[in-house]
Amino acid sequence: MQAKVVLKYCPDYTADVEQRLREGLAEWGDMSAFVKPGQKVLLKVNLLMKKRPEEAVTTHPSVVEAVVRLVQEAGGIPIIGDSPGGPYTVNALQSIYTRTGLREVAERTGAILNEDVGQTTIQCPEGKLAKSLTVTNSVLDADVIIPLSKLKTHGMMTFTGAVKILFGVIPGLLKAEYHLKMFKIPDFADLLVDIATWVRPTLNIMDGIVGMEGDGPSAGKPRDIGALILSTDPFALDVVAADLIGLKPERVPTLMAARARGLTSRLSEIYLKGDARSLWRIQDFVIPKAVSANFLDMVPLPRNVKTFVLNRVRPRPIFEHGTCVSCGDCVNNCPPKALNMLAGQGPIVDLEACIRCFCCQELCPHQAVKLFKPWLGRKLLK
Repeated sequence: MQAKVVLKYCPDYTADVEQRLREGLAEWGDMSAFVKPGQKVLLKVNLLMKKRPEEAVTTHPSVVEAVVRLVQEAGGIPIIGDSPGGPYTVNALQSIYTRTGLREVAERTGAILNEDVGQTTIQCPEGKLAKSLTVTNSVLDADVIIPLSKLKTHGMMTFTGAVKILFGVIPGLLKAEYHLKMFKIPDFADLLVDIATWVRPTLNIMDGIVGMEGDGPSAGKPRDIGALILSTDPFALDVVAADLIGLKPERVPTLMAARARGLTSRLSEIYLKGDARSLWRIQDFVIPKAVSANFLDMVPLPRNVKTFVLNRVRPRPIFEHGTCVSCGDCVNNCPPKALNMLAGQGPIVDLEACIRCFCCQELCPHQAVKLFKPWLGRKLLK
């Protein structure tokens, strides 16, 4: 049976986002097909870091508010939440809710902002790599889970959407431990698929009205796309989103991991509904330059030879010390502890220890971390 994905054209956030979503939901009836009266509905947003909505790093409050109202109309109790990068504390959550515009959404609608920072370890016997997971209590307490992802590129994983957003069920700094244990891209992709298949979101909605290209998920540039995408299958949703920006599924590690398990990974496996695909003519969408070099981790070479070659071709983080304010976020969130803060110099990276997860670039609040591909890497891996 083909997975159904609904694609709706929404040119900007001043358009009637709620109406566009209502039209999309009509393919299943309405929100009541997913939400019953009295159910607690976790709207799992993308709150990567404390950024303003117009920076296109987090799920836009207009989309969140529209979904809140649709859930309330169905009789559900909407709870907005995520576990951003960095410490998972009430103070950190409150600050991010305010900066991203979601506190105003809660005040207007009566939606609940999750402030439960508890965590629980659960068994995941069907997981390929993760036989157990430590997850946020907000996920376990919800009757219905609706992730509201953001269409963005990603320095490590090429693309972040409906599948990658579910890494946010892992609490705060514990994410670094998972990065360290599964630092190879295929392994990390399998972890993300394990998480997605355990969560089994009821409905997935992507904010692709304004996405991010280039050095995503936080240091890229906003890019007008004009899409709202809905599906019960997060893998199918990502296939359609990637197609919109001209990205082949074969370049998205999570979709390749899904393909190996017989999950949706091709456009031909999808029943596409909604507005005509011809409405979108997105050209030259900038995909992270660093991505392809990461796949050298999979080349079978002797260990010493591989280390020598990889350090000369694969990307590495570089720090713009004129922009860096030495806040220490990169050092504190580096999974392998490959960064040190030197007085008067800022962060210094040990490339032998660096696992190229690019958490430093992803979580830098000042966009002072860039990804550099060496000359040989640019020649060999265009």
